[in-house]
Formats: sequence, structure tokens, C-alpha cells
Amino acid sequence: MIIAKRAARATTHLRLKRGLSSRASGILSALNIPTNQEISGVYDGQWKGSGEVVESVCPTTGEILARINTASPADVSGALTKSREAYLQFRDVPAPRRGEILRQIREGLAIKREELGALVTLEMGKIRTEGVGEVQEFIDICDYAVGLSRMMNGRVVASERPGHTILEVPNPLGVVAVLSAFNFPVAVYGWNLALSLAAGNATIWKPSPTTPLTSIAVTSIVAKVLEKNNLPGALAGLVTGGQPVGEVLVGSKEVELVSFTGSERVGRIVGQAVVSRFGKSILELGGNNASIVMPDADLSLAVPGVFFGAVGTAGQRCTSTRRLFLHRDIADEFLERLQKLYGALKPGDPLETDTLLGPMHTPAAVNLYKSTIDYLRSIDADILFGGKEYDVTPYDGGNFVQPTIAVPKSVDMSDRIWSTETFAPILNVAIFDELEEAIRWNNAVPQGLSSSLWTRDLRNVGKWTGPSGSDAGIVNVNAGTSGAEIGASFGGNKSTGWGRESGGDAWKQYVRWSACTINFSNEAPLAQGVNFNVD
Repeated sequence: MIIAKRAARATTHLRLKRGLSSRASGILSALNIPTNQEISGVYDGQWKGSGEVVESVCPTTGEILARINTASPADVSGALTKSREAYLQFRDVPAPRRGEILRQIREGLAIKREELGALVTLEMGKIRTEGVGEVQEFIDICDYAVGLSRMMNGRVVASERPGHTILEVPNPLGVVAVLSAFNFPVAVYGWNLALSLAAGNATIWKPSPTTPLTSIAVTSIVAKVLEKNNLPGALAGLVTGGQPVGEVLVGSKEVELVSFTGSERVGRIVGQAVVSRFGKSILELGGNNASIVMPDADLSLAVPGVFFGAVGTAGQRCTSTRRLFLHRDIADEFLERLQKLYGALKPGDPLETDTLLGPMHTPAAVNLYKSTIDYLRSIDADILFGGKEYDVTPYDGGNFVQPTIAVPKSVDMSDRIWSTETFAPILNVAIFDELEEAIRWNNAVPQGLSSSLWTRDLRNVGKWTGPSGSDAGIVNVNAGTSGAEIGASFGGNKSTGWGRESGGDAWKQYVRWSACTINFSNEAPLAQGVNFNVD
């Protein structure tokens, strides 16, 4: 993120108008994003932004896509006030009516699915099919939430007292702040917004500082639906900016729930800040995900599954496969097949349909890749493939690196090469003899997001998914660590943060629960047989 000086605005306008490639300008124009002026990065019913000016930079070409006016402290304070006002109005709207709003948002997203997907690719760097798929994920969770709006049920609990019944009742929670990461600049917000709106809340979104355009485009679509239905725009507010903006949201008592996606280091700070004011949090933090391949595995499934898990999104998914444990009997064959796939991979423009490998998101990510490769060499790891930047890339200014397969000499999971998540396409391999050994390795790291086992033996499946199996939040069989669907709750355990978003019972975090005992008798007995009569 580069801070621009307001004094240079006239020059800024000229450079944007002259310098933006047709590759980029066509995508921005299709979403009505101006290409010759600074863009407002705050929405609370009105578009504004009086904070620092930041640049959105394309990771494929290095060109500046736009300059965005982010939120000042006053902008954030004002947006929070309007979010609270919007919640107080929206909480009394019947849940099925909220579902109708979500249905319309779903339609708005579907109309612009291809254009939004292209913008994700342009600004984040993932290949086009993944960018479109991410928008589809938002569409899917809207479909889910439409149905959920008629099924956000409480429970009737039997009372021990005659003429009494107990109800467990969900009600709207308040204001939900969503702090999302660069790697899924649409889907993670979609998971949260859909469930939050269905529950009757207002949502305020702080996206990654490096993907502001995507958030502006998405918010514009949602805002039109709210305006059409005479609802306050602050139900889906937006405040772009950096760390100071996030700190205000995290620390505000006006925010009942903070949903944060990011690193373990920052997540620890967020979690402590929220709990210190007795707020609620959903933390989606580091993933250090392992795939285990048994000797009976179908390698025609396992090899491409691991390949996508390790290389998809250039290794920048929370669920990317970073550790690979191979049974000794099939290790050589598996690695030979995997290296052939890696060898066929070429970096390309992620907007082109035949590209499978796009860039890293930022130069800082490239530096992280390089430092990890240096460490692998320092511990004398065998680098089977990759370990450097490409000599030839589609664009000189792009952040392209070679996906890497390495075999460290040590399988001590406390070593940083195993225990630390490296957000880059680096796959570390170890060889095992017994499934129990591989499960111990899988569980030996601080993180616990996703895991997968490749086998055709039902006994292995039972062990893997049972109490002595994987301790991750996602425990797959014959499916890779990446590619979760919206129907099940998404999240991890341990230092991944214990948060759950998307499907399943995740919606229950977005409401406040009340246990309501109702006496419809002519007596007032106490529970547990307590007698407190004064007679």
C-alpha cells in the first residue's frame, strides 16, 4: 500500500487517465468504477472518504489501478453511528423479508458475476476461474441465507414444572464488523454479510488495504438493493483503510461481533482486544494444512488433488496444502507424478482462461517466499522443484515465483519450516511408515484449519475422522485441503482461532440467545423442588 499526497491530485488524475492499460480499464468500466479520478472508499449510505489516499496495484503487471480515498477517524465514527441506527431499524423487519433482500442481492451479484470475477483476478491476482468461483460462493451463500431466513429456529425445552415451558429464542445481535483478507476479497465478506443480514444485523466491512476496488464494487451492488427497498445503506457499510481503521472497529463497544480473517499474530491482538470489552469474535487465522497419502490411495485422484491444494491461488489460500506426508511405499511414484505436473505449469496472465498460475499478491509476499527458500537451503533440504523466481514472466512488473517442492531432512514438527504457515506455493514433504505417525505430525503444529487423507481403506477413514484422528476443523477424505463448499461451517481449531463461518450452525454466532421460561399456569412453583413459602 502506497500513500499518495493530496497535493499531487491533479497529476494523479492525469497519470491515471493516460497510464491505465486497456486490460484494466475495460474491467473497471464494466463495473462503473472511474478510471480518471480518485474513488471514494467509505460508504454509510453516502459515498465519501476523507482519510489517506491509497493505491490499488495490479499484482500481475505492477500498474496502479486506482487511487482510493480511505476512511478518516471521523468517517469511521460516523459510519459506526449510522450502522447502529440502521440496526435499530432493521432488527424488527421479519426474517423472511430479510431473506427477500438477500435474494435481490444474490440477483445483483449474479448479473455481474463475470465482471466481479475479473476484478478479483485483476486486483488480487488469482486466476480467472477462481475469481469467478469466489463470486459464485457469495451467490451461493445468499441462496443459503434466503432459506435460512425462514429456518432460524429456536427450541422448545421441556420444563420440570407443571404449566411451564422453556423457549430458547434467537434475536438480532447488533452491529457486525467484518475485517477480511486479500486472498478472498469477496467470499469471506459474503459469508458474513449473508448470515448477518438474515439474522437482522447491520454489517460494517473493512477489507484488506490492498483490495479496495473489489470491496467498492461489491458494496455498490448491495447498496443499490438496499436503496431500492428503502433501507439504510449503513446496513452494509464500508470503511477502507489500514490498521488504524481496523483498530477503531475492533475496539468499539458499538460493535457486538468482530469477524476477523488474517494472520495468527494479528488475530491474537484482535481476540484480546474484543474479549477485553466482552465482545464476540470469529477468528479465521493461519492454516498449515497437511495431506496424507496412504499406499492404497488412488493416485489418479491424490496427485492432482495435492497439486491444486499446493499451487492453486499461487499457494495463497488459508486452506492451501503446505505439508505432504507420503507413505514410503508410494512416495517415489507420487513425487515423480507430482513433479511432472509442476513442470508443465507456466506463469501467465490470470485473466487468460488457460492460465493456472498467477502472481503472488505483493512484492512483500515474494520476499517471504525468497526468505523461506533461503531457510530451506540453510537446513540442507532437498529442493525437488522450483525454489526461485521465473526467468521469463508474462509481465515484467508481476510478482511471479516458481511453486516449490522441498524435502527437509528433519521431520521435527517444532522446526519453523513445519510449524509456521508460509503464505506461498511451497510444499514440504515427509515420508512415513504408519498412519498413526502421520496423524501425529498432522496434529503437532499450532494451527488446525484443514487436512486430508487419501485412502480406500474404511478402517483408515474411521481412524482419521474419529477422536484419535485429525484435530483440524476440516477433515477430508479423498478430497484436497482446499475447495470448501458453503453448506458446511468453515473454520479451524487451535491457533486457527476456533471461528466458524458460512453454513452449518455458523449462523448461531450472529444472534443473541435468550432462554425464556413461560408460566401459563395458576401456580408459581420453583425449580428443583425448592420451597420458599412464607406461610
